[in-house]
Amino acid sequence: MIGVAGRRLRIGQWHADAGGTPLVVLSGIGMNIEMLEPLARLMPHRHLISVDMPGIGKSPDPIFPYTISQIALTLASLFDRLDIDQVDMLGISWGGAVAQQFAFQHRARTRRLILASTSSGSVMMPSHQAMIGHMLDPQEYTVEAALRRNLAMVYNGGGAGQVSLNAALAPSPLGYGYQIAAFAGWSSVPFLSLLSLPVLVMADNEDQLIPVSNAHFLHTSIPDSQIELSDGGGHMFMLTHPERFAKRVEEFLD
Repeated sequence: MIGVAGRRLRIGQWHADAGGTPLVVLSGIGMNIEMLEPLARLMPHRHLISVDMPGIGKSPDPIFPYTISQIALTLASLFDRLDIDQVDMLGISWGGAVAQQFAFQHRARTRRLILASTSSGSVMMPSHQAMIGHMLDPQEYTVEAALRRNLAMVYNGGGAGQVSLNAALAPSPLGYGYQIAAFAGWSSVPFLSLLSLPVLVMADNEDQLIPVSNAHFLHTSIPDSQIELSDGGGHMFMLTHPERFAKRVEEFLD
């Protein structure tokens, strides 16, 4: 637990002695850092950092609502506390919004950017209406039994493999609600063309939560970006096919 920028956040680190530029992994809405463990195990030679967002996992509830840009500033203060000058960013789903914002606000501190299963925010191509309805109801994700049922639908939707949900912790209603609100009022469209760093956009053709058309939009809007599409992984393709995902991430970062 680290106090930074008026917040207390739970930080997870793997392979801290690996050296090189740390890879910061910002995960999806309601996802606690333990869910990244299968991915972290596949990258033993890279220093990985992740954060439980306010009210998610074991981080305390936020006192006030926050914006995506405020979280990006909080991360910059966190890296100051950890004596980290520059990072690689991997943003998954909701975390992709923060990763885009951080890369824009703190270009000098961002070496490379990976965007997986994410979009440009409020102007995104929407998913199925039934799935959106579930996502907007905090009770569907903050009660343990409902959480696992809905995560199975969201994370495994469209995927041929299965994501283990044993490590999932139910977020607080306030934490989950504030995450939804922060994303609803955010868009990266005004600055996508200004991102002047190496960017890899990754998505799965069977993603039922964030349709693959959003990845194409990011790719065409970000100058000189790369795009990589997979099949059969669903929204959480990085966890249904972690070996393939980790290998591509390593190739891009190296």
